[in-house]
Amino acid sequence: MLYYEKPKTAAIISGRKGEGVMKKIYVGAAYYPEMWEESEVDRDIVRMKEAGVNSVRVAEFAWGKMEPEEGKFDLGWLERAVDKLHKAGIDVIMCTPTCTPPRWLLDKYPETRTVYADGTRTEVFSRCHPCKSSPVMREKNRIIVTELAKAFGKHPGVIGWQIDNEIFPYNEGCYCPLCRSGFRAYLNEKYGTPENLNAKWGMQRWSLEYKSFDDVLPPVRGRWEHPSLQTEWTRFHCKNIVSYVNEQAEILHKYTSVPVGTDMMATNLLSYADMNEQLDVAQFNHYEPAAELARITFCYDFLRTIKDKPFWVTETQVGWNGSTFADFGYRPAGACYANTWLPIARGGEMIEYWLFRAHPNGHELAHGALFNTAGRAYRVTEEVARAAAEFEKCRSLLTGSEVRSKIAIHYSSTAVINSVNAPMLKNYDYRSTLIDRVHAAFRHYNVDVIETNHALDGYDVLFSPFLSTVDEKGLKERIIEWVKAGGTWVVGPMSDIMTEYSSKYANAPYSFLEELAGVYTKYELPIANDIYRAKWAGGEGTFAISTCYSAYELKGAEALAVYENGEFAGMPVITQHRVGKGKVILLGTLPEADVLRSFAGSAPILPASDNLVLTARSGSGNAIIAVETENKAGVLVLDGAYREMLSGRRLEGSVSVAPYEVLVLVKE
Repeated sequence: MLYYEKPKTAAIISGRKGEGVMKKIYVGAAYYPEMWEESEVDRDIVRMKEAGVNSVRVAEFAWGKMEPEEGKFDLGWLERAVDKLHKAGIDVIMCTPTCTPPRWLLDKYPETRTVYADGTRTEVFSRCHPCKSSPVMREKNRIIVTELAKAFGKHPGVIGWQIDNEIFPYNEGCYCPLCRSGFRAYLNEKYGTPENLNAKWGMQRWSLEYKSFDDVLPPVRGRWEHPSLQTEWTRFHCKNIVSYVNEQAEILHKYTSVPVGTDMMATNLLSYADMNEQLDVAQFNHYEPAAELARITFCYDFLRTIKDKPFWVTETQVGWNGSTFADFGYRPAGACYANTWLPIARGGEMIEYWLFRAHPNGHELAHGALFNTAGRAYRVTEEVARAAAEFEKCRSLLTGSEVRSKIAIHYSSTAVINSVNAPMLKNYDYRSTLIDRVHAAFRHYNVDVIETNHALDGYDVLFSPFLSTVDEKGLKERIIEWVKAGGTWVVGPMSDIMTEYSSKYANAPYSFLEELAGVYTKYELPIANDIYRAKWAGGEGTFAISTCYSAYELKGAEALAVYENGEFAGMPVITQHRVGKGKVILLGTLPEADVLRSFAGSAPILPASDNLVLTARSGSGNAIIAVETENKAGVLVLDGAYREMLSGRRLEGSVSVAPYEVLVLVKE
């Protein structure tokens, strides 16, 4: 049996239909009752109440205690802990423990362990050992998940489920015989014949044609990899992982009606859209240091759109993190408070810290927590408690409103894969470029970050920078229809330049963009240096451009900006073309933030300094939430008189915002 999902057209996520309103605000942490004497659970519950914790995640690493011997189950200790938590008014997210199979399983069935590229099978030393293709591993997963689902599927204290833990292709995936044969079957399913694969991948170059799918060997990093081969190897493992998770979700859905999800890390090779298609809630873990607090709003704007409903932050950093030493940075006073507010302001309904009480032993001794190993509170504990109390104070507003946007920014898992396998630019990282050079320009706006399968209706402006592949998932056709109906598509640079096979187009630099944008691409310069400037066509003012450079001849379009200097001086670099009721603005380079904002078609929520993140919430109640993210004073300019809900102050005009301060503003 081959464990991957057959290729299919991804479901199109319809636009928001009022499902973005949260029902409750959850503040909590990961809790591991298996680490402590049962009597400690009672003491920890007291601590939870003091810290404002109303929810915890449990059991994600406890398979060995649940099933100490094959076929012998002991869930009594967990049932007693969940019962106590429920009685105390603390909700539980139950986790499936498939990230950490017990040693007896991995030793008895060594074929369940991942094989590295060098052919060695992983030893039992940490976690994330399982091969996702192993029928034995799949069967053992089904057994333990079924036992958990039967025991807790209807428990009134369990408000959600987490499948596995931080699942994605580790170490370039598994190279075991099952995965190798599964990969070849996947290619056979997708391409039909070796001849078709050879044509799509261009294997005639260097005389690399395959005579049979059996000839295809998985790629190995560090060699001169073929981009198409590497891309399909990644996709195979991603599909396998989705199948791995969906198999557990199917069991859980038989026994429970509460939301089921899987906690994913920051945007990566694995498509969030594909992973969450059969799940109920988008879950997310992040450990960005304090200095990058504002950057994580990109992920919140993305998570909000995956299911078009409130998301869950299932793990985040309390004060510091690390394994046996704290190597990922300390959060200064106030950072944890701001970090607690940000996801709730941005459309989430849960913030869970890792972890509640620091472990007394094991791999993560130095990791920060709400309480230390001895059960004593940290300063950050007070910050979380403060935010939790404020959420309660603002409950009616927060639960009666949502984040709505008329502006969207494309994010693509295919573009992530292409940036790894065929980056085209030196020192280029798709995700970081999108966050720091595009999304950061809109910190004072409501913006949605959407995958390529998301519907476009309801948006006025769509930004698609570095969207290497447009001709997939029906996106090309949907964009053309949307533009003709009145949308403004701001596209480029380096968009529509690759096929779904990580290859370039043979007849033009783009699949269809030249024709739609009304241009002919005269020159392309894939250089990431700040060597040119641009000026507005027919007007005053110059501005910085960078990252790559294309120069156009006009074929129906008009020039908005031209190169000011260099070999392309006077040639169009930003163009505009009317298409139906809408228009296409083509970026031949990446302009500075002010220029990007000029294409948004609307003003910011309020004028503010760059260190403030602003969110407008609307619904039965309306408010503006400002969060300072850089540990320095900021300035906010109000367009009238406002009541600040947390302090009760009446504010108007220019307002000073203290380091890591949060303002919840309701207009009078």
